[in-house]
Formats: sequence, structure tokens, C-alpha cells
Amino acid sequence: MTAPSTPLAKLSPLSRRTALAAAALALLPVTGTGAGTGATWPPEGTSDTAVQLVRWVQGTADHGGLPFAVIDKLGARLHVFAADGRWRGSAAVLLGSARGDASVPGIGDKPLSKIRPEERTTPAGRFITEPGLNLRGDDIVWIDYDAAVSLHRLRSVSPTERRRERLVHGSAQDKRISYGCVNVDAAFYDRLIAPVFGQSAGVAYILPDTWSFAAVFAAASAYP
Repeated sequence: MTAPSTPLAKLSPLSRRTALAAAALALLPVTGTGAGTGATWPPEGTSDTAVQLVRWVQGTADHGGLPFAVIDKLGARLHVFAADGRWRGSAAVLLGSARGDASVPGIGDKPLSKIRPEERTTPAGRFITEPGLNLRGDDIVWIDYDAAVSLHRLRSVSPTERRRERLVHGSAQDKRISYGCVNVDAAFYDRLIAPVFGQSAGVAYILPDTWSFAAVFAAASAYP
């Protein structure tokens, strides 16, 4: 988790998100990690639930013409899509160390040292993302600003956590190590996240790990 800082513009959440949405940009074509030449959605190993959610988003345009990302907590995977619904790439991610699909009320105001192990969850649901900065001045993407949950580049917090090793080689369970934020490889972030989600609004869909899919995404679960 990253301690909150002031977003890019000092506006009310609604005004800020409206302004960002109006300025949203589609992803430019890219090559490399993920959707390279000839690659198609879904990549190997993608969960059936993620496939169903994406089919619903694309079929109903629930993303509202914004770029969107799907975070599969059970698989510890991030899938990125352009504003027109095209798949752009997927990558492994690190997630909150505690299982659970809700953020503890007021957790965004707590210093990291006061966040108990059972409170270190990555919340499930649909979120309007916005670019911002953490207290160190690093660019990040806010998933839930009030809960201080963001998507950012992999950073080493403590050598004993072996975050790089977990991200590259670990199982999905091994990737549960953060305070709640979503960590992704820096090269992937710089290629697919920063140029778009780091510039304007997007949508993040986070699949649950304890609640049912239908409880969080009722319309998607019933989509034919």
C-alpha cells in the first residue's frame, strides 16, 4: 500500500474523475510483453471468471470508453485493455497479503506501521482509476484513493520479502505480500500502465477471492 498524497488536481472526487474521464486517451499500439504479434485474448492460464468478466465488459461497454484493467486476485494476474476493448497485455502482480474483498474503514488514514496483517487486503469491485503521486513523488495509479490502494511499479520494501523473486517465480499464494496495493513489473508498468492510466482515468475491475463472483459482479455473472 502507498500512503496517500494529493492527486494531480485539487478537485472534488467527482469533478476530478469527470475531468479525467473527459481527457481519457486510448492506448497506442504496442509490442512486447503480452499482446505481441499474433497473440489473442485470453492468454494461456487465464481464469474462466476473468474471461467471463471481460466478455461482459466488452459486450456491454461497461468501461464507458475508457481503458480498463482486470485484476484476478486468485490467479495474481493483471490484464490490460485499450479503450476500444482490445487486449494489450497481461502480467503477474503482487497483492495484499490478507485474503478479503473489502478495505477496513479508515485504513487510508493509517500509517503502514499501524496496519494489522488481517487488514492488508486488496479490495474487489469496480473502480475508476486516476493518476497520482505517492509521498516520495513516484507516479502511481490510484485504484481507491480513500483506502490508499494503488497500482504501482514493483518496489523492494524489505530484502527478506523477496518481492522480485515472488513476482517472477512464485505461486499465486506467494504473490500475497503487499499492504493492499497492486505491484507489477516496472517494464510492464512503463509500457502499458504509465502512458495511459498514468495520464487519465480508467477502470479497474478486481475479482474477489472470498466473496462470490456474482456477489461482486452480478450483471457479469449472469451475462450470456
